[in-house]
Amino acid sequence: MSNLCALLLPPTHSLSTMPDSSQQSNPVSLPLGKIVATQNALNSFKDNHVLILDLLRRHQSGDWGLVHEEGRAANNEAARLGGAIISSYEIELNGQIVWLITEADRSVTTLLLPDDY
Repeated sequence: MSNLCALLLPPTHSLSTMPDSSQQSNPVSLPLGKIVATQNALNSFKDNHVLILDLLRRHQSGDWGLVHEEGRAANNEAARLGGAIISSYEIELNGQIVWLITEADRSVTTLLLPDDY
């Protein structure tokens, strides 16, 4: 993985939000841990005027984005029982994807582009 840049949210920070309407049957409040991002992801966010907090809120609330049904089920189980969680969101009109990955121990959430993996 590329070098990571720490963001300014403390590890215990909780983002208050309601789940996206498509996810309301799956209310989650996922601990995010330390928030880090690859430089490529940060550059893409800046270039495309993406608000990182919006992505973090979606991820934390159980809106897994573009993840297929099997992945959603795995994320839902991991949110309940422990395990790594991955969300995927389109952040550009040309289809640029960003992933948010929260580690199983909830110590770190990483924002990265698929090419950074």
